[in-house]
Amino acid sequence: MSAGNSPSESLEMESFHTRFSAWTPFSNKSLNRQLFQERVALISHWFDLWTNKQRQEFLFTIFLRCTKSQLRVIQDWFSERMQVAKVDFSTVLPRFISLYIFSFLNPKDLCAAAQVSWPWKFLTEQDCLWMPKCIKFGWFLPYTPTDNEYGAWKHHYIACVSNLDWLTPREAAAVYGTLNEPKTEDEELQERQRERCLRKIIWEKTALHKKELFKVRPPWVSGTHCSRLFKSKCQPRLSQTARDRVGLHETLEKQLVLSSLESLPKRSNISGCHSYPLLSKKSWRGVYKNDSGSSNALQPHFILISSRIPAYEMVANSVRAGVISVVYEHSGLTLETLLYLIEKALDGQMAQSVGIFSDGDSREINLLQGYKIGIKNLLRPEVRDFWEKLGSYVAPEEEGGHVDLFVPLGASEAGIEVLSQLSQLTGTLFTAPTGIATGSYQHLLSDWLGRQWETAPPSIYFSESKLQTWSSLTDFLEDTLKSVRKQLSPLFKELQKNISGRMIGQFVFDTMSVANILNNQEIIQALADGLIELSKENSERDVIEDNPQDTKPSLSKNDPNFELLVKLERKLQLDSAEKRTRVVRELLQSERKYVQMLEIVRDVYVRPLRAALSSNRAILSAANIQIMFSDILQILCLNRRFLDDLRDRLQEWGPAHCVGEIFIKFGSQLNTYTNFFNNYPVVLKTIEKCREMIPAFRAFLKRHDKTIVTKMLSLPELLLYPSRRFEEYIHLLYALRLHTPVEHIDRGNLTIAIDQIKNYKGYIDQMKRNISMKDHLLDIQRLIWGCPTLSEANRYLIRVQDVAQLHCCDEDISFYLRLYEHTCDLSLFLFNDALLVSSRGTSHTPFERTSKSTYQFIASVALHRLIIEDIPDSKFIKNAFILQGPKHEWICATEVEDDKFLWLSVLQNAIKSSMEK
Repeated sequence: MSAGNSPSESLEMESFHTRFSAWTPFSNKSLNRQLFQERVALISHWFDLWTNKQRQEFLFTIFLRCTKSQLRVIQDWFSERMQVAKVDFSTVLPRFISLYIFSFLNPKDLCAAAQVSWPWKFLTEQDCLWMPKCIKFGWFLPYTPTDNEYGAWKHHYIACVSNLDWLTPREAAAVYGTLNEPKTEDEELQERQRERCLRKIIWEKTALHKKELFKVRPPWVSGTHCSRLFKSKCQPRLSQTARDRVGLHETLEKQLVLSSLESLPKRSNISGCHSYPLLSKKSWRGVYKNDSGSSNALQPHFILISSRIPAYEMVANSVRAGVISVVYEHSGLTLETLLYLIEKALDGQMAQSVGIFSDGDSREINLLQGYKIGIKNLLRPEVRDFWEKLGSYVAPEEEGGHVDLFVPLGASEAGIEVLSQLSQLTGTLFTAPTGIATGSYQHLLSDWLGRQWETAPPSIYFSESKLQTWSSLTDFLEDTLKSVRKQLSPLFKELQKNISGRMIGQFVFDTMSVANILNNQEIIQALADGLIELSKENSERDVIEDNPQDTKPSLSKNDPNFELLVKLERKLQLDSAEKRTRVVRELLQSERKYVQMLEIVRDVYVRPLRAALSSNRAILSAANIQIMFSDILQILCLNRRFLDDLRDRLQEWGPAHCVGEIFIKFGSQLNTYTNFFNNYPVVLKTIEKCREMIPAFRAFLKRHDKTIVTKMLSLPELLLYPSRRFEEYIHLLYALRLHTPVEHIDRGNLTIAIDQIKNYKGYIDQMKRNISMKDHLLDIQRLIWGCPTLSEANRYLIRVQDVAQLHCCDEDISFYLRLYEHTCDLSLFLFNDALLVSSRGTSHTPFERTSKSTYQFIASVALHRLIIEDIPDSKFIKNAFILQGPKHEWICATEVEDDKFLWLSVLQNAIKSSMEK
């Protein structure tokens, strides 16, 4: 070859370079394609000559070498061109999935499915399908099936169903007869059509309910409600593996928690059964009517006292002898548990009257934490059920039975509507006081709605003198009792709240020497009555001597009917206009007192401090004086103008005059109060800091605090008045609107003013709750060693329960023979969103009887992930239950049966509330 041809030859040879094979060119695509087709044709020719076994081995080898994407291409090709044969899912799917599918069928459909094929017959007769259906109706096998026994629960179900007496209403009437009169053919036809429509509606609702259950049904491994109930009674422990499986999905876990709540017993006795059955609404009256043969004198009076009432111990000690009283915790109870406490205290008796002494205002009753009973929520099922059952414990109205609410509901239209609804709902007379007493509880001693009372409702339950002492000194008594409770609560820890409250109240009454004061008051009252009678007799003698000829047989003052007529005449004269005038005067008088309290701050504190600052003998700096008193002085100016407007309006007061516009003007300037409440914590901290660091200010406060000029109040106590005044405004505005006719021009303005003040009071209440909850959570956090941070928005404590933690010695033996050992003491802190578990210990101080409880943090569980299981009572264990979280499990037991019922009821309600959010 010549040298000139060498480049072209080299390029031609490069196109025939091969890779991995001498037969496959490297870069020549056309030749590569030609060789590939020739090889495919050759392999296809060989494939045609092979036997069936050789072809299968070849395909198996090829498929093993294919990647996932190549196998997917083959699958798509087959699905497009070849129809896949139908297969039986029970032969393809795992057995537990097939059983889960069959668990949706009812017994009739399961029997029909058993006739399809042998695999279906085997699966549909499994005990795990039929056992829940039997337990649902309370049909239990009288023996334990052996391992090889097949279909025992199905045969038991069929045997039980075959023994049932299934009769339609018409068949039952034909067999047993009927008390109804025979109907005509038209009436019979209409009744059949009505039955047909009802059946259709029921079928549609049942089908819709089944569809909803199908969407949210938990997996088969977690169990249905029936199997869960059986498990809680016979084997109260859920395996952690099942919990781990279910915990993979929040919806399924939610269903598991709800099923555990549904399986809890409502009320349990020593034997673990339901010992306190809730009577049906038809039988409430019937049960108590059997006991009503005794006279009314044997029926006791019953009073319910809330722990939210200030100085409630004094109220408990004021209860008369013979009156049944119950002091209950405002927080940590539900309506069901409160009803249980009432039922237990009455012990099957019917009460002549029931009084409820709780917190509230003129529109609603603050009965329990989370249950403010008003016109909006009165017809909620649990609220309505509570009042209906409470009314069934009271004697009928014809026999003088009534329910007395110690809340001023009679002072507003909304409150009167609540009383009317309760009376209609229960068929029992509900009463409440009508008076408004700003700044105290004196309204309890005012007139009450309802009939003419021989004895005022407060006198039925309480010693009126003690109750009056409490109502006039409520705030001071509450401040005193806070320290008394702290000192005496360790000694009374084992006593019931009712007994300990009476003892503390009696202790305070004795310390105040109230008995001597009351005796002196009785002597003074007797002397005053005697002097009045003497003056009356002297005046009558003078009249007779002056006019002896006028002694006619007319109605004399000594006639007992004379007094009755005078009272009736006075009552008729107090029409709505006069009552409206009385409310306005009460508003003016209370506003004057309020402004006087604010002026005390200005005159006793601000002016001397500013004078000292001007005389170069400063007690406080100008900045500190500005921080402490600038906002309260602005409030004083605002309310001073408000008081002047009220005084000017009242000077020319008449039935047609209005005050609503004055309140609207006042409500538009409430930003002054907003500044005060926003700076209120800073003001208190500044006062405390200056008291600690500045001796001159400390001496200044010591000279002026709690003197006669300051009404025996300190500076921080005087600063409380602005927050309390808005509650009084609302009471007075509602009372004013109640006595204002609908056609009056002022009614619309009063409604606007009520909305303004109510919205602002809601803002104040929210600030109070936030500060109170934060302080309470910090106290708990300091109390529990190793406790994580508890301060979160909207979190609050519901209840604390002391329990014993148990450990099962042997879980393999029969459940009713299991032994448990007490390992340690626990304290369960229930919040509205979590349960905190801590160990509890006791430390003793040398030479002292009292002990102190110590707490160590163990774990916290979110309520929506907490499962509760009941442990029925046996020979070896009582009052026990299981709390199971995602990682921990505690077997707990309370000391008494009532504690277990109350705790489980409150915990169940808290879990449901947290899952609804």
